[in-house]
Amino acid sequence: MKIHLILFVSSVAQECEINAHASLMKTFDSTIRPMQGDIIDDPGFDSDYHNGYEVVKITMNYASEECWVSLSPLAIELENIQIETYIAKLKANGWQPFSKDNE
Repeated sequence: MKIHLILFVSSVAQECEINAHASLMKTFDSTIRPMQGDIIDDPGFDSDYHNGYEVVKITMNYASEECWVSLSPLAIELENIQIETYIAKLKANGWQPFSKDNE
């Protein structure tokens, strides 16, 4: 089954006039289906902000054998690294830009 993890990251830094944000997705082939409340870890996640993301919503499509998993949004208030650097780290670890057109 294809497991699609969906992650929303945004910056609310006071000194920035423009709030930066990104919607990212990473897909796995797996026989393990995440459940609401599970904590997902990934090499792209930065430990300065969290120890993993919580699964908040799961949408199953048995016809296409796909599972869409929404992870808790991350709003970065204290930027130990810039959001652009964090997003680049996620992309370097297999996270890709996501939009509703990906579904």
